[in-house]
Amino acid sequence: MESRGAKLLIRFGAVVAMLFLYVPLVIVVLYSFNNSVGQKWPITNYTTKYFSLAWQNKDLRTALWNSIQIGLVATAIALVLGSLAAFAVHRFRFFGRSAVSFLLVLPVTLPGIVTAIALSSTVTAFGASFGLFVTMVGHATFCIVVVYNNVLARLRRTPGSLVEASTDLGADGWTTFRLVTFPAVRAALIAGALLSFALSFDEIIVTNFLVGTQLTVPAFIFRNIRMPRNRPIVNVVAVVAMMVMLGPVILAQRLAGGTTVTSGRNDKAPAA
Repeated sequence: MESRGAKLLIRFGAVVAMLFLYVPLVIVVLYSFNNSVGQKWPITNYTTKYFSLAWQNKDLRTALWNSIQIGLVATAIALVLGSLAAFAVHRFRFFGRSAVSFLLVLPVTLPGIVTAIALSSTVTAFGASFGLFVTMVGHATFCIVVVYNNVLARLRRTPGSLVEASTDLGADGWTTFRLVTFPAVRAALIAGALLSFALSFDEIIVTNFLVGTQLTVPAFIFRNIRMPRNRPIVNVVAVVAMMVMLGPVILAQRLAGGTTVTSGRNDKAPAA
């Protein structure tokens, strides 16, 4: 049994950790309603005018559409390749199986700058043009891990006897997949897709190396944060980006039953 003092200490530590994580986000939200261009505290006048000004910004609308396109295509690629890899690793025993799993996870565990330099060098070596397409492919390299781990974890929790029973009852491979396997992994696929989109939407390091002259939402924030007069619009964009990512992450967490892989790199490594 834990002592009363230990319980209080654990609760205090949890509260401090939550404050450390979320107070800066709350401040950004408050500053998005600040009527003054300067970032002074406390805020004296509140306004919503910067939300309309942000929407009227043509570069921002272009950046938002680019981010959505990149996120959707990267997620589609990750769904196909990540789920296929998960099925192969789960169902078959072959030489190098552990190495394949390690190589799939590696792009996420590496520092983002290393992945970005590697992808940029590859694009240059093949003579391809920097832009949206190579950015989509680059994002897919780390989004695959999210789908792979979610689907693999769900497959490991699905009894193999279900597939065997379907086969014994005369169902062919496609029927078994459609009626047994796919329903079992459907929630994991949706969770992986949602997290992949959120990961792609807020990616900045790889994007900066691959996107060329195009803009995405994180690139727009990065380029305008250094301009003091653009700071209010940047705060608005940051709040909108948080709202865009919050929904997919919460829904993915609920679908995966609390075992969803969090997206990120070396400081957010995926669960096996």
